[in-house]
Amino acid sequence: MSQKNAHTHQSLHIALLNDFNQTVRQQVPFCGAEMTIEQQEFINQLEALPQQLSGNSNGDEIFNGQQLFCKIIASYPHLTPLIPRDLLWFLGGDCLHFMPDNEINIYQQLDEARFKADHERRSFDYKEERAKAFGMH
Repeated sequence: MSQKNAHTHQSLHIALLNDFNQTVRQQVPFCGAEMTIEQQEFINQLEALPQQLSGNSNGDEIFNGQQLFCKIIASYPHLTPLIPRDLLWFLGGDCLHFMPDNEINIYQQLDEARFKADHERRSFDYKEERAKAFGMH
């Protein structure tokens, strides 16, 4: 994958993760002054994830992200509708269990188109192509 296409794809997901982090901070129980130690540890892990995923990954970061998002769904179900679906796809693994097959198929097609564009050494606007694939334009 070309550096530009990889950077654009990764940057989009890091931005979505940062936005999600801000949204979580506005939700109960994370918006109050009093959080339990477990809740603070959860917030710390969530806030560290974008930086971890931005660096050179050895795969542990993705696995940690998968575990964290599965924990969100299991422990904080009121946050589940706020999770951008792209993050579940980006993290993969057990996160895919929370996506319907038709949605997974669309993301697979997007990835195939992105890899094909890279192979052909042409740019690929993931955000634009995603919008088209999901009928947003």
